[in-house]
Amino acid sequence: MKHFGVSFGYLLLLACAAAAQQTAPNNSGDISSQEQKIRDLEDRLVMLEGQVRQLKAAGAAVPSQNSAVPATPPASQSQGATPQGAAAYTAGAGDNVRLGGAGSAAAKALNPDISVIGDFIGGAGHNPLNPTPAFQMHESEIGLQAIVDPYARADFFISFGETGVSLEEGFITFTALPAGFVAKGGKMRAAFGKVNTLHNHVLPWVDRPLVTQNLVGGEDGIDDAGVSIEHILPAPRNWFLDFTGQTFRGDSADVYTSSNKNDLSVVGHLRGYRDLTDNGNLDLGVSYSRGHNLFGSDFITNLYGVDATYHWKPLRRSIYKSFIARSEFIWRQQDQPSLAACQVIACPLSFAPGFQHAFGFYASGDYQFARRWFVGARVDRSDRAFNAHLNDKGGSVVLTYWPSEFAQIRGQYRFTRYADRFDANEAFIQLQFALGAHGAHPF
Repeated sequence: MKHFGVSFGYLLLLACAAAAQQTAPNNSGDISSQEQKIRDLEDRLVMLEGQVRQLKAAGAAVPSQNSAVPATPPASQSQGATPQGAAAYTAGAGDNVRLGGAGSAAAKALNPDISVIGDFIGGAGHNPLNPTPAFQMHESEIGLQAIVDPYARADFFISFGETGVSLEEGFITFTALPAGFVAKGGKMRAAFGKVNTLHNHVLPWVDRPLVTQNLVGGEDGIDDAGVSIEHILPAPRNWFLDFTGQTFRGDSADVYTSSNKNDLSVVGHLRGYRDLTDNGNLDLGVSYSRGHNLFGSDFITNLYGVDATYHWKPLRRSIYKSFIARSEFIWRQQDQPSLAACQVIACPLSFAPGFQHAFGFYASGDYQFARRWFVGARVDRSDRAFNAHLNDKGGSVVLTYWPSEFAQIRGQYRFTRYADRFDANEAFIQLQFALGAHGAHPF
């Protein structure tokens, strides 16, 4: 601003001086008049420089809408008078609201990043075991994320359904602990496998795999209040190893139930990552979890999981071509009461007495064949948690279109053959859209 005013003033002076020399008559009175005008312009330039200095000293605050600022100084100032216009400008700027002397810009700096993600689903077909409405606003997720201080950050994700509100996640992360440790405290999704850690809006499908629904609590999954410790381990060359240990209260859908304060659940996850080529990488994981189930403190549930993800994305065609292959294998071992005990306590309808060992898996692939188009397929198979003799299987085909980074449209056809000896054929249309700044989820 200062340099612009000075340069403009000097150019104006030179133009006026040149015009005076070219048009000056022999009359000495006219020459004196031109010289006086040049001196007036010089005085005005000095006044403008003074205004710039005062604005810089005041922090260059923008005047409020109620403080009118003249485009040019009053006529009295053209004769070298005191720059009252500049003083009025500074006084008007000082009327702005200031927070702790930090200026109005601090008002936004103190607010967290706020985002809203909508998930609308329409469905057709028949499924008496797991019915869905024709249209539903499946989920509206509000995210609040911000840096707390140089040592921590906080994340909150609140889920709004058509019938209620729940805190999906709300935790603080300490990122500056000694020896490279990272700690979390609050309510969070457990680091068990891959699908359990994902929010609905980042899933590559409309639904969750059968193994997740039958053995790991479905959509809610292992999501509980507790603490988490993460640390990067020494690894062989070209490998990245990361271990996460978590302890929770012990309440997670139908997976774990805490009967008293001592019925805690634990989760451990070891992740290995490696770049295979410039275009592809491999992500492997091993998970374990243990807790008490709904039958009481004497009944234990153990979960074991293995997950693998291969990601291919060519550098020269990265926005047009890519491929992701995913798979998870999960075992669930569960202590259950006898038939005689079920006469005293409530048992699930599909209950089988005694110890149960259930197994399930899914395998999927998603290929990007154009800039905004993706096609994928998934195969499912899973035993029932409370009766391993009952087995469900199925498959899905998915087509996804991304109009932009803030919206996506997905179509999915799903076939399921349940152990109850009937088939379900369903088709879904999903529309997701995002508002605001939503931080990236872990890869």
